[in-house]
Amino acid sequence: MTMRLCVFCGSSSGSKPIYVEMATCLGKALAENGIGLVYGGASVGLMGAVADAVLANGGEVIGIIPQALQEKEIAHQGLTDLRVVRSMHERKALMAELSDGFIAMPGGIGTLEELFEVWTWGQLGYHAKPCALFNVEGFYNGLATFLDNLVEEAFVKSNHREMLIVEDDVARLLTAIDRYEAPVLTKWIKSSE
Repeated sequence: MTMRLCVFCGSSSGSKPIYVEMATCLGKALAENGIGLVYGGASVGLMGAVADAVLANGGEVIGIIPQALQEKEIAHQGLTDLRVVRSMHERKALMAELSDGFIAMPGGIGTLEELFEVWTWGQLGYHAKPCALFNVEGFYNGLATFLDNLVEEAFVKSNHREMLIVEDDVARLLTAIDRYEAPVLTKWIKSSE
């Protein structure tokens, strides 16, 4: 069975050319390693760049897009498999079901929301799949610092924080995902006894 990774990223290209360059680099690396792509189904922005790179290098791409966003995000018509669903909830559930791990590239609110949902599911033990930030040009440095603060303030356990892979290099990112082992879950709410 082919390994598939879900990539969450912007339907925008962002402010720096490096974002599109690294989306292309990631897509190429996925295809060259025989890893299929699951993503949001758009033909524009970083979403389009990563999908185009996988396709250009002979890889499999499954896009999942809600009916309401099909025109806004401009659904990619050249995919291996494009699935149109009814809602964002359905989109995210199907992306999670079809994927063996998750990578968040630079993106906006939707990208963050998708990442935090699957990471939360991992923390709760609903899955044991790796979740990663592709930290292009330090894009996620501020978020990583904030997440470390959540540990310091005792809102997140350190082993749950460590579940989130943070890498700025494609090869190291894919290696870390390949080597990921989910932590053994422990009870994280102390009883009042």
